[in-house]
Amino acid sequence: MLYDIFYPLSSDYSFLNVFRYITFRSAYAGLTALGLSVLMGGMMIRMLRKFQIGEKIREDGPKSHTAKSGTPTMGGLLILSTLVASTLLWADLSKSYIWVVLLAAVGFGLIGFFDDAMKLKKNEGMSARTKIVLQILLSVAIGSYLIYIDPARSDYVTRLYVPFFKTFQPDLGDWYLLFIVVTIVGTSNAVNLTDGLDGLAIGPIIIAMITYTAILYLCGHLKFAEYLRIQHIKEAGEVAVLSSAVVGASLGFLWYNAYPAQIFMGDVGSLSLGGILGTLAVIAKHELLLFLVGGIFVIEALSVIIQVGYFKFTGGKRFFKMAPLHHHFEHSGWAESKVIVRFWIIAVVLAMISLSTLKLR
Repeated sequence: MLYDIFYPLSSDYSFLNVFRYITFRSAYAGLTALGLSVLMGGMMIRMLRKFQIGEKIREDGPKSHTAKSGTPTMGGLLILSTLVASTLLWADLSKSYIWVVLLAAVGFGLIGFFDDAMKLKKNEGMSARTKIVLQILLSVAIGSYLIYIDPARSDYVTRLYVPFFKTFQPDLGDWYLLFIVVTIVGTSNAVNLTDGLDGLAIGPIIIAMITYTAILYLCGHLKFAEYLRIQHIKEAGEVAVLSSAVVGASLGFLWYNAYPAQIFMGDVGSLSLGGILGTLAVIAKHELLLFLVGGIFVIEALSVIIQVGYFKFTGGKRFFKMAPLHHHFEHSGWAESKVIVRFWIIAVVLAMISLSTLKLR
């Protein structure tokens, strides 16, 4: 919106030329989302308390979590509203990728919203099958646009770029749509599984979003892409404005979600943030790198798969003391704050390794 208003005036007022630069608009998109989140957060917490929209703690969970019962939830609405508002304010809305990611944000957010609402009303959320089917349909819509409708990607759309390799780029052909669906749906649910401690999920989300903001900017810049020998993706750089808004909105949410949390994001937050992250990875053509960038989410999801599989295979035995993995460490005697900070440290290390792959090819 601001781009459309002020950039055309730059021929008369040279200082308005700054609106041309993605770096300028990305920085202020993040700051705007951060400011809105911090300002609106207290009001949202009071509103959620007024309507008694509070977290219900599982009886089989760690005993230390019983004190969290009743903490306002569905705080993901704060993240979604501020990132969308900031994006509409600072992004060039003529770029189609902005709307693709907004579709993922709002679509997965709605799935999470209805799941949260059903949990509050009926004490039982949306069935796993219904939730997965809706996520798949939304991911198919996103993938279909990128593969079959977007003409700019036609030369490389189904190629898979492998970290650390320059020339090994297998063409998945018709299987690429399935790969997109698995990437987006898998990331969305992995983030959802990680959201079990105060600030545990939002920290790695911020780190992963910063990483993909850098990647998107580099992919969208012809000279940087050629220098790094990565695929140049026209207009991908503009998505950095949106991902910066996600970073700002998430930082503002963390202000209230840090231990001890005043608010939880709920499925409306975790599913939407995971959906956004998966979509960004697909747009940037760095899907496999998501295993490193989002390594914390991958580990948490794998711990659940291992736990369930081992339980069924052994007839009732547990591989971990409790899954997801963060609960295993809690049961092992780690303080909640220690688990959170150590997971953040691992996320930072994985992000640094991920960025190094752009040159180590």
